[in-house]
Amino acid sequence: MDYTDVSPTALRVFREIAERGTFTAAAVALGYTQSAVSRQVASLEKAAQAPLLERRREGVRLTPAGQVVLRSAARVLDELDSTARELAGLPVSGGTVRLGWIPSAGAVLLPRALGALRRSHPAISVTSREGTTPTLVRALRSGTIDLALLASAPPFRPPDLETPALKLQTLTERSLRLAVPAGHPLAAYDEVGVDDLRGQRWIAGPSAGEDKLMGVWPGLDERPEIAHTARDWLAKLHLVAAGAGITTLSESLVDAVPAGVRVLSVRGGPQELRRILLARLPGPIPEPAKLLIGAIRTASHELSTPGDA
Repeated sequence: MDYTDVSPTALRVFREIAERGTFTAAAVALGYTQSAVSRQVASLEKAAQAPLLERRREGVRLTPAGQVVLRSAARVLDELDSTARELAGLPVSGGTVRLGWIPSAGAVLLPRALGALRRSHPAISVTSREGTTPTLVRALRSGTIDLALLASAPPFRPPDLETPALKLQTLTERSLRLAVPAGHPLAAYDEVGVDDLRGQRWIAGPSAGEDKLMGVWPGLDERPEIAHTARDWLAKLHLVAAGAGITTLSESLVDAVPAGVRVLSVRGGPQELRRILLARLPGPIPEPAKLLIGAIRTASHELSTPGDA
């Protein structure tokens, strides 16, 4: 592919489509019309002399040629952005790591890791963004983040089937827990049965789009009564503290539970485990990213060790 015939705008549009998953979402994010986005993709496909995207009902998927172009586009755009910062008199991005994270990692694990890295290596700059696992996987593929903290549930399949396969490391594997108001009848117990969860009022995440109904115990054998919906896990927990309902939570969030909330184990039914994964693309790891990975692994280990504050 001859990049002399390709504009940086076309590369940015293509990367945005790869990350967002649809032409419409990319157009909204960039402030373009959908026809303008389509024209930029057409110019890339003409230069590549091959289709780069498969149009599907649920969105788009990169073709093998599209994956090659995306990897090259990420490198070209990073070089252009680095040059622009240098010309503007700003530090180049050699000491910067771009991290994506799921909400359950943002309350405890992420602040602890970033605090430790700031103390040990203050010259390293970390920028981060929250997202769902599918969104962060697309961001890794498109080159807009370097590392990602992802969620995984049984049967623990890879987060996508694209090539090359992502490099994955399990940071934690813990049981799903239940959060109830301190004055709730179930709060008198440390452990309750699945049958005890029938007829409860739940606080859950919205079920639209790619997000699942998070906050209701998996496999509940009745249609749950959703009293409140909230995306933010801390908002859910504060609603629990106010007596508005009950919700599930990852064990990684136990240290962030506010006063007025009791955290319980649930017995019966399949074992509900949740993992937090550290993901990246294969290949050499820049030194700043290595140091951030080390800080995340250390923080994860400390949070998994009883008695550590």
